[in-house]
Amino acid sequence: MASLKEYRDERLRKLSELKALGIDPYPSFSEEQILGKSNISCESAVKDFDKLSGKEFSIAGRILNIRKFGKIAFVVLKDSTGSLQLFLREPVFKQLDKETNSLGLKELGLLDSGDFIKASGKLIKTQTGEISIEVEQLQLLTKTLRPMPSYDGFTNKEERMRRRYIDTNINEDVRQRYLRRSNFWQSTREFLLQKDFVEINVPVLENTTGGADANPFVTHMDSLDQDFYLRISQELPLKRLLAGGYNKVFDIGPRFRNENYSDEHLPEHISMEWYWAYTNWQDGMRLTEEMVRFIADKTWGTRKFKLANDQEVDLGKDGEPFKKISFVEIIKEKYGIDVLTCTLDQAVQQLKKIGGEVDKVDNRSRVIDKLWKKLRVEISGPVFLVDIPTYLQPLAKVQKDNPELSEQFNLIIGGTEACKAYSELNDPIDQLNRFVEQQKMREAGDSEAMMLDIDFVETLEYGMPPACGYGHSERLFWLLEGVTAREGVPFPQLRREVSEVTKKIYPEIKL
Repeated sequence: MASLKEYRDERLRKLSELKALGIDPYPSFSEEQILGKSNISCESAVKDFDKLSGKEFSIAGRILNIRKFGKIAFVVLKDSTGSLQLFLREPVFKQLDKETNSLGLKELGLLDSGDFIKASGKLIKTQTGEISIEVEQLQLLTKTLRPMPSYDGFTNKEERMRRRYIDTNINEDVRQRYLRRSNFWQSTREFLLQKDFVEINVPVLENTTGGADANPFVTHMDSLDQDFYLRISQELPLKRLLAGGYNKVFDIGPRFRNENYSDEHLPEHISMEWYWAYTNWQDGMRLTEEMVRFIADKTWGTRKFKLANDQEVDLGKDGEPFKKISFVEIIKEKYGIDVLTCTLDQAVQQLKKIGGEVDKVDNRSRVIDKLWKKLRVEISGPVFLVDIPTYLQPLAKVQKDNPELSEQFNLIIGGTEACKAYSELNDPIDQLNRFVEQQKMREAGDSEAMMLDIDFVETLEYGMPPACGYGHSERLFWLLEGVTAREGVPFPQLRREVSEVTKKIYPEIKL
């Protein structure tokens, strides 16, 4: 079997021959250049054949394979919708014409699988009944230098992630996944716009970062000679907009958390947060139920899912509330401790009993959170986690009947947190005190504790209406899609590597 370099050398030879014939292998191209014919897709050619048969069309795509038999040839072409056969025969098929960058039957051997072409001709059925374009003119759009690997030869996970453009070419299920990912965010946006929310993009670079427990990335802005943080959440800027007179706002965009990869975490990912003035967490629950079902309907066309961990989830019928479970009660039932009164030592003892790791900087909040995460994996959901201690959420209002508990709910699906929402704290004095406690935790070594954002405290002093806020990331997509985090995005961050083959191809370049 020939090596990749040998395949590439042969394609370079063909490239030179094409140029010698006056054919541009990389032309600037417009759809209108093709004989004024209408464009067609592979899918529509097959689906609407009875209506379109005998009419002239143009179609563009990538060559899958070529078969030539004397004065006839067959080319299988693939576009974003599927594949279609091209039928070439003399004298219908025109000859070489460098003015239109068109190849003749004689030059067909200069093309390879993977090359991009555009073909023009009539939509027909061949004698064998194969729906085809009977080609009159074939134009080269892009000459490729490397062949696509076969499916069987492209199964290494890291290689697939590094060269996702190959993965989506040869694995149709992967290509369809990122179309669903697009639909996921489009349906999220559609739902919120229908509910009269306004989309306002907020900064990615922040003086002070907040809104979540996470370690931020730090960068430096030369013009101001100042460090900035890549945002870990859209929360605080969006709440400033509520203070600025907006009632319903949301943002969809990237956020960054300087943490390790896991099946449900990526350092960079897309998230959405909305904030709704003059509402509370109960209103947020009802909207969440409606929104999650809407997204599922639009993205997957179902509300029943089998997840990657084999758990089964049914999002239920419209108007049917999700079940609620109490954080306090479930921890007490599982570990025998009261999260409202237990000491750090008591929490640590329970964590050690189940094999959990205790870090030197861990405080009671962190240990309780670790206990919950060990328990959470058993819950398939969907359920709302409620009765969450106030000390675990420094940005939420407290429950009127029990100030030790926050007006917060987390949606649990597939053993993980699919969303978080709460009645937003708008008391500036209470907020400042909670920020001070978080700052003490940072100074004690907790890099994920929130920073003291005095500007946000000032905002609250000018006044922010009562509100509910909500956030979900594409983790919700990964869950319902049944994939890990890195499989759920087109281009996950990986350590930079250059293949040995590429180094050999370009020995004169320092790579």
